[in-house]
Amino acid sequence: MAEGRPYVFHVLTLFPQMIRQAVGHSVLGRAVEAGLIEVRVHDIRDHTSDRHRTADDEPYGGGPGMVMKVEPVAGCLARVRAEAAPGTRALLMSASGVLFHQAMARSLAAEPGLILVCGHYEGVDERVALHYVDGEVSIGDYVLSGGEVPALVVVDAVARLIPGVVGNRDSLAEESHEEGLVEYPQFTRPAEFEGHRVPEVLLSGNHAEVRRFRREQALDKTRRNRPDLAARLPPEPARGRPRPPRLGRPPDPEETR
Repeated sequence: MAEGRPYVFHVLTLFPQMIRQAVGHSVLGRAVEAGLIEVRVHDIRDHTSDRHRTADDEPYGGGPGMVMKVEPVAGCLARVRAEAAPGTRALLMSASGVLFHQAMARSLAAEPGLILVCGHYEGVDERVALHYVDGEVSIGDYVLSGGEVPALVVVDAVARLIPGVVGNRDSLAEESHEEGLVEYPQFTRPAEFEGHRVPEVLLSGNHAEVRRFRREQALDKTRRNRPDLAARLPPEPARGRPRPPRLGRPPDPEETR
């Protein structure tokens, strides 16, 4: 990202309003208003060649559904690359792409900008992936109706890492996935609600104990919810202290011995 210039996202889509509506709110909306980021939306249909603005066709070889045509996508990409900052990468949002993760978001935030191509229907003519973009990205192992929602996920994740977009930079370091862990549980007032009480350590004012508690809870939650991440963690040093019980259930006597 160039010093003093906004980080520019270019989103190529058949449904521009899906993107424009979403980026006008919350953190993204404030970042746009502050001039920290720009989200430029490009209608792929503007690069079709017939009066019906046809952007899809039947797949060669047969099969269900329709496939987005290569010509309008390639034409739209050519125009966007001409106006984007030098070195800006273009990524195709695709269920068969590389899995998006926090380290990728950090890497993309350090680049001069980003071009995201949204597929739709049964996908995009493979020549787009092979010859016109710099990579394919997926946000998870499932299929969505189009690439607009995944593109918004990438925009949000990357924009949060642009200096100034998130007011408290310290909060970014403690979020899920920054250290290979999911984030520790968070609580706020009231201290008790319908018999469910906030853990006493968080009310103690002992900052060292709070840090230790949060670390242990983050580890515990990662092991429960994301065993794939937990398997990649280095062994924790022995602390000589009992492991805290999981939140939301009574203590297990075996855990506190």
